Amino acid sequence: MKYWMLMLLAITSFVSKSQNTFDSSFRFYYYDQKLSMFEMMPDQDKEVVWMGDSITDGAEWSELFPGLRTLNRGISSDNTFGMLYRIGEVAKRKPVKLFLLIGINDIARNIPNEVILRNYVKLIDSIQIQSPNTKILIQTILPTNNVFTQFKNHQNKTEQIAEVNSSLKIICQQRGLQLVDLFTAMSDADGKLDKRYTNDGLHLNGAGYQRWKQFLLENKFL
Repeated sequence: MKYWMLMLLAITSFVSKSQNTFDSSFRFYYYDQKLSMFEMMPDQDKEVVWMGDSITDGAEWSELFPGLRTLNRGISSDNTFGMLYRIGEVAKRKPVKLFLLIGINDIARNIPNEVILRNYVKLIDSIQIQSPNTKILIQTILPTNNVFTQFKNHQNKTEQIAEVNSSLKIICQQRGLQLVDLFTAMSDADGKLDKRYTNDGLHLNGAGYQRWKQFLLENKFL
């Protein structure tokens, strides 16, 4: 049996035994506003879709990559549960490439790694079933920087971020997907989010998005 199947079985067993004491909620006014807008947009094929939380939401992808037909499907504060709920809206558009970046808000709520990874596997399965020709690129969770104090629940979680990213790498290897190592690309010498790329220790500024773009182009992900 393949590694990812064994992993999924182990994760499912763990979740069934847990008491779900963590906060898995995702619906709030901004989420509903954004999703309702996405669902009203006409069906039209796009080359590249970016899906994630506020870090994705904050980018002007069509301006960063003016030569591509792109859609931004980031929703601030989203987590893996919210992504699962809305993945069908993205899949129906049959994108050529789908860049996924999610997980830091799960980690901030102390959602176990096993649950985060279970949701990732479900996301991948959903896309591959509904849009089998879509190329899925999994982007590693970015580092944070605890010099900043605005988002205390997201800070000092470097070990868990590294563990999830390591497992995402294994899933990509087993599923034949591309891993985009944004963690390394955005880290300083201490493994923190480089202060050049952020003004709050969690989100990216303009220089951060330019670094993201540069990394994708340099490594021929686009």
